[in-house]
Amino acid sequence: MIPIHKEAFDTLEVSINPEPPETAAKESVPQKIPVLGLSDIVVFPGMLTPLLIESAEGGQLINDVLAGNRFLGLVLQKNAEAENPAPQDLYDHGCLARIQKMVKGSDESVRILIEGLDRFKIERYVALDPYLVATLTTLPSRAENSPEMTALIRTAKSQFEKIAELSNSLNEDAKLAILKRENPAVMVDLMAGNLNLSLPDQQTLLQTPDVKTRFKRLLPWLSRELEVLTLRSKIQKDVSASMSKSQRDFFLREQIRAIQKELGESDPAAEILRLRKQADDQVLEPEAKSVCLRELDRLQHTPPSSAEYTVARSYVEWLVELPWKKSTQDKLDLNEVAKILDAQHHGLNQVKERLLEFLAVLKLKQHIKGPILCLVGPPGVGKTSLGKSVADALGRRFARIVLGGMRDEAEIRGHRRTYVGALPGRIMRALWQLQSNNPVILLDECDKMSADDRGDPAAALLEVLDPQQNESFTDHYLDVPFDLSRVLFIATANWLDPVPPALQDRLEVIELPSYTPTEKQLIAERHLIPQQADEHGLQKSQLQLNGAVLKRLIQGYTREAGVRQLSRQIARVARKAARRIAVDQSTTIRIDADWLAKHLGPERYPAADAETPNECGVACGLAWTPAGGEVLHIEVTQLPGRERLTLTGSLGDVMKESAQAALTCLRSQSDILGLHITPADIHVHVPAGATPKDGPSAGIAIAVALASLFTRRQIHPALAMTGEVSLRGRILPVGGIREKALAAFRSGITTILVPDQNRHDWLAVPDEVRNRIAVRFVKQIGDAISISLS
Repeated sequence: MIPIHKEAFDTLEVSINPEPPETAAKESVPQKIPVLGLSDIVVFPGMLTPLLIESAEGGQLINDVLAGNRFLGLVLQKNAEAENPAPQDLYDHGCLARIQKMVKGSDESVRILIEGLDRFKIERYVALDPYLVATLTTLPSRAENSPEMTALIRTAKSQFEKIAELSNSLNEDAKLAILKRENPAVMVDLMAGNLNLSLPDQQTLLQTPDVKTRFKRLLPWLSRELEVLTLRSKIQKDVSASMSKSQRDFFLREQIRAIQKELGESDPAAEILRLRKQADDQVLEPEAKSVCLRELDRLQHTPPSSAEYTVARSYVEWLVELPWKKSTQDKLDLNEVAKILDAQHHGLNQVKERLLEFLAVLKLKQHIKGPILCLVGPPGVGKTSLGKSVADALGRRFARIVLGGMRDEAEIRGHRRTYVGALPGRIMRALWQLQSNNPVILLDECDKMSADDRGDPAAALLEVLDPQQNESFTDHYLDVPFDLSRVLFIATANWLDPVPPALQDRLEVIELPSYTPTEKQLIAERHLIPQQADEHGLQKSQLQLNGAVLKRLIQGYTREAGVRQLSRQIARVARKAARRIAVDQSTTIRIDADWLAKHLGPERYPAADAETPNECGVACGLAWTPAGGEVLHIEVTQLPGRERLTLTGSLGDVMKESAQAALTCLRSQSDILGLHITPADIHVHVPAGATPKDGPSAGIAIAVALASLFTRRQIHPALAMTGEVSLRGRILPVGGIREKALAAFRSGITTILVPDQNRHDWLAVPDEVRNRIAVRFVKQIGDAISISLS
C-alpha cells in the first residue's frame, strides 16, 4: 500500500471536532475495519485532519469505505519510507476514524477529511489484498477524579496557554477549543496532536489509555517546548535590531545552536559525540586523554563558524587517531628474517648482521629501544630499498620521509596551533598514517638538509634520534609527549661530512660500499632482469642476457658505484625487446654484443687502456666522492717565469694547499731525490675543469707528476696512487681506500700506491679487486717516485 501523507484541502485546515468523540464512538462499529498506514502524522481522537491518498489501492479503500459506514482505522508506519507497508511495518495501536468529506483530484488522487474517534488495538489482520483489513478492539480512556488529576490538568493548561501565546502555529480558535474542553481525555489528546512532538512520542501517547499517565508523560514535553519557545523569543529580541544580511545569518545560526543545545543536541552534536566515543575507545596516555577531554568541552561552547572551532576539532581528531598503544607483532624467526633479507638484497652482510642482532635481543628481552641505524654509501647501492626490506623482514609497517632539501624545523617538530593550516610534523603524520607505534621509518638523504630563518631540521632530529630522549618526544602541534622509542629509525646518507657532529653521535653508522663488477652481475641476474622483464610485460625467457652481455653493459655503458644506471640500461634493452616482440610476434630475441651496439649505440666509456697516462708530467690520482671512487688525471707543466704556481680545475682550498705542499717538498728535497728543478712557472691542472674537487688525497699524485716533469721520465702505465704528502715528504693516511680501489679496478689500473698506514683498510677491499690489483705501500715520497717513474 502506498504511504498516506498529511495534506490540507484548499479550504480546510487541521481543526478540532466540536462534538466529543465518545458520542460518535457510540455508533455501531463493524468488526472488520480497513486499515490505512500513515507515514508522517499520528491522528488522535477528536481531531479533524485532511489526508491525501495517491495510490490506487488507497483510492479503492476510500471508495469502499464511503460506500459503507465510513469507518477506517489509521495506524502509524514504523518505517516512513515503506511504500507498501505490510502488517509488520505498522504499529499495533491506532485511531478509529470516520471520513467526513472527500474531494477527487484531476490526477486520480483523493483528498479526504477524517475525524478521529477512539483508540484501538489490532487483534489480527483478516485481509491483505487489495488493502489491509483487521479486527480491532477499542480502548476507552480511563480517567479518575482526584486532586492529583486536577493538578495535572491545571499545570498542563497553564503551560499550553503559554506555548500558544509564543507559538505561531496555533490560532486563537484552536487554543480556546482545547483549553475549554471539560473532558480531560480529549484535552490531553488535542494538546499532543498540536505540539511539536516526534512521531514515536505521539504514538506513545496514543497507545496509553490511562488519562493520568498521558498527562504525566505530556508534561515534560510541554515544559521542554515552552523553554525552547521562550529561548527563541529571547534570541529574536536580542538580535532583532539593525539586522543586516550577515547579522541575519548569524541569528539563524545562533537560533539553531540554541535550540539544539536546549534539546541536548549541541551543534555539531554528532561530531563531538563521535570524537568523545573515539577518545573513550582509544587507549590514550593519561596526559593526552586529559587534554583531549578538555578540548572537547571547550569545543562544545565554540561557534562552529569560528576559526577556533576548526583548529580545536582538527587537534582533537589528531589526538584520538594517533596509535598511542597500537603496534604490530614482530617476526622473531631469525632464520626466516635472514632468508627474506638475502632474497631481496645481495651482499650487505654488515647491515643484515646488525638487524639479526637487534632481533635476537628483542626475542630475549621482549622490549628494547629501537636502534638508530645510518646507512652511508654512494647512490644506487640499495640504501633506500634496504629500509623497505627490513620492514618486510620484521613484519612491521614502513614509511619513508625524505629529508633532502628540508629546511624548516616545523617539518620535524610540527607547527604550533596558531593558525588553521597547522599540522603535526612528518614523524607524527607518518605514525598516524601507519596506525602503528613501532614501524620502520626511513629518514632518507639526511646529509642534504639545510637550515634557514625557520630553524634547523637537523637540530630537531636530535631528540627524535636519541634513544634516551625520544620516549617522550613532544611535537609542537600536539604539545603532549609521545613515545618514539619503539620506532626503528633508519637514516641514509651519501656521506657524513654535512651531518652535524651532534647528530652523527646519535647514529650507528653502517657503511655500504660500492659493488664490484661481479656483484653487479649477480644483482642483475637475480633482481634487475626479472624486475625489468615484469615491468615491461616480458616473460623471463624473452629477456635473457648472458654473462658476456651483462659484462659489456657494466663496463661499457655504466660507470657507477651502485646499480641504478645498470638498471636503466637493462630497462632500455627490455623496451627494445618488447617493441621487437610486439611488432614481429617473436618469441625470443638473441641479445649479444652486436645487438647492444646496434640498439644502444657505441659504448659510453673508453676501454681500460685509454685511462692510463703515457706522457711526462701526467699522473693518475684516486679520489673519493659521495658517489663513489674516481680516477683523476693530474697534469703539470712548466714555462719560463718567476716560480709562480698556477692551479686550475675547480680545486678546493685543501687540494690547492696539497699542491703547494707537494711542490715545496720536492724543492726542499731536490738533492736527496735527485731532481733538477730550474726556476720556472708551474701550472697544475686537474680535468674535468667544471667539476669541483677537494681533499688532501691527491698530494702524492701531484708530487709524482711534478717529479716526472722535472726528470722528463714517464710514469709507469696503469699505475694510480693516493695519499697526503707532508712538507717533510711523509705519505700520510687517507680515507676511502675501498672505494678508490674499486674505481681503479673499473678503470683498468693494475697497480696502486697506498700509504703504509692504510694497510688495515686494504683488508676491506673485496678479494676480486685485491687479486687483480697489485698494491705498494709507501711511507716517503722518495719511495713513491722510485716506484712510479720508469
